[in-house]
Amino acid sequence: MRSEEPIALVGGGEIGPEDLNLALNRVKIAVAADGGAIPLMDSGRMPDAVIGDFDSLSGTYLDRIPADRLFPIREQDSTDFDKALRSIEAPLVLGVGFLGGRLDHQMAVLNALVRLQDQPCILFGEHEVVFHAPPQIGLNLTAGDVVSLFPFRRVTGRSKGLEWPIDDLVLEPNGRVGTSNRALSEVELIVDGPGLLAMAPRDALDHVMQAFLSGQTGRWPVREE
Repeated sequence: MRSEEPIALVGGGEIGPEDLNLALNRVKIAVAADGGAIPLMDSGRMPDAVIGDFDSLSGTYLDRIPADRLFPIREQDSTDFDKALRSIEAPLVLGVGFLGGRLDHQMAVLNALVRLQDQPCILFGEHEVVFHAPPQIGLNLTAGDVVSLFPFRRVTGRSKGLEWPIDDLVLEPNGRVGTSNRALSEVELIVDGPGLLAMAPRDALDHVMQAFLSGQTGRWPVREE
């Protein structure tokens, strides 16, 4: 699936009553990761594409989707989020239905978010937005907003506008992490390598989207396996 505009990616996990509207009001194209087609179709929106192994999509729904919108990937070594995200080429993916629910599912999603480092993607849930921090990003946040930084790899970087700057710190999964930091004003992050997840309040979604679409964040290269 290729697009020159942002794409919504819908999963089959927990979706709040306004989550779909929040995503669909900001994009023109909606892609479902397997069972994510169900909430989309229940809302009256036919997905533009469905990607996955289709083990979570019953025949009742599957039969209603045009065949040219179905993109099966049958292997079982990756999640449907992984399958879908790696099959999308867009300036930004806005993911809903991937946070909340089972912790192992969420961890697998966050793992894929970091591994597929060349694909800009914002996930939003009930309370926060989560994204893999690009090489640099500026966020227009409100003073007091919680900003958490969680490394999935060993990373270093610099910051402005955080109550506790990350300059001269080494962040790593089994060492120092950056949860529950706070914005003092507009936040700027410069990260020296991929692997850092950033979390901001849910109502900062538009500011985070604008930052990614500004063309000023840079982009990590495709990861060499």
